Amino acid sequence: MAGTEQHHIMETPKFDEPTKLLIVVSPYYKDIADNLLAGAKAEIEGAGATWEVAEMPGALEIPPAIRIADRQGDFDGYVALGCIIRGETTHYDTVCNDSSRGLMLLGLQGCNIGNGILTVENRAQAEVRADPHGQNKGGGAAAAALHLIAMQRTYGPKSKGLGFRPGGKNLDDDGSFQIA
Repeated sequence: MAGTEQHHIMETPKFDEPTKLLIVVSPYYKDIADNLLAGAKAEIEGAGATWEVAEMPGALEIPPAIRIADRQGDFDGYVALGCIIRGETTHYDTVCNDSSRGLMLLGLQGCNIGNGILTVENRAQAEVRADPHGQNKGGGAAAAALHLIAMQRTYGPKSKGLGFRPGGKNLDDDGSFQIA
């Protein structure tokens, strides 16, 4: 049982440069989402970072919302928060798998995302995991995003500059072709 296990919690990174996160939350189960949000906000503020919140109707809309914000916003990282409780149909499996897969694909493309979308069998499990004074999965998701931001800042820029250079600057001085 997860409640009785001992877990190592890494120290939250601190930042010398301004750091801004977008928390994308689905308030489908409002009380659970509010607890996840409280934990995430406290973790982000504890690291000296700032946050904004965007609400989406459900967990499936969270990955596209993060993609939009990443293309058009100025965020260093993202925290995905929500809750999926198993019901009577296979819709649970679809929402769990597709929201998780969407977040992972965005992460592999360079987005710094902490996944705090709970996938549980019942409301009682969700309440325990969302409690900011208990398992604090919202705070854990925020910490994950902060660790990814710190790693990105340690090991280099967001983009490696691969591809073609704009404006016909793909030729060396001697006229030979090169890729950036």
